[in-house]
Parts: sequence; C-alpha cells; structure tokens
Amino acid sequence: MEKLTMADAEYAALAKAMRKVEFFAPLTLGQLEQIVPYIMLWRYKAGETVFRQGEPGDAFYIVLDGAVSVRLKHLVFFSKAVAKLGPGDFFGEMALLANDPRSASVVCEAPTRLFVLLSADFTFMLKKNPAFAAEMQKLADRRKFMSSHQGR
Repeated sequence: MEKLTMADAEYAALAKAMRKVEFFAPLTLGQLEQIVPYIMLWRYKAGETVFRQGEPGDAFYIVLDGAVSVRLKHLVFFSKAVAKLGPGDFFGEMALLANDPRSASVVCEAPTRLFVLLSADFTFMLKKNPAFAAEMQKLADRRKFMSSHQGR
C-alpha cells in the first residue's frame, strides 16, 4: 500500500463517488467539504489485502480504479469470493458506523487506487456536528437491524 497525493481529477472523481454513498446523502455541501480533507488516496498492488475478516474496522473505502474482491472465510484455511467491486463502489462503511470487527476480507484483484476515510477522522467530524452524528446513528441502527435479520 502506498499513500498518493490527490490532484484535481481525483478530487472530482471523489466528489462524484461520494454522491453515490448512502450515508453521505443527508450531508449538505458544506458538511461534505469538511470531510474531503480527511480522505486519502492509497494505491494497492494486485493480490494485496486491504483488510482481513475479523480485524478491527478502522476505515471506509471507495474504489477509484481497479477491482477488489470481498471474501468470506470458508472452512479453516480457505476463503470464497462473494462480491467483486470496481470503480465507484464502496465498502467498509460499517467501520464508520460501528466498532464491529470486519465481516469479510477484501483483496485487490488488479492494481487498485482507493479513497480512504479513517474512522478516527470520521468520529472527529461527528463530534463537530451533532445533527450529522444523529443521522449516522439512525443509519447504523438500521444497518445493524437489516444485517441481523438477513436470511431469516
């Protein structure tokens, strides 16, 4: 993993991608502008693991380019791909909404650049904006309810 410097093209792609992310939807333009400085751009090599199932959730990701696979442990030593994500897709949002361990592993299928928002920076933003924090708590509660009732 390598941290990159963002140029205007990457900031434009980030702005476009953020509009697709559910929990950014309730934010005003001003609130979004407050978050953008905390978002970093990282480059990963093909085959590199972004995070492993069971690790602490510490960041949220948006795919700028490349591809990642979401993998679940299958038996003891094997994992099974359950989704493939590409440009504009996002993952790891529960790390921003709850302190739960990662529910899956994410591995880069190709050279990939990811926008990254650390949960510590997101928490700092919530403390500065109580109304936004309340919206995020509602979303977290709804997500937890939905995931706990899947497959029933």
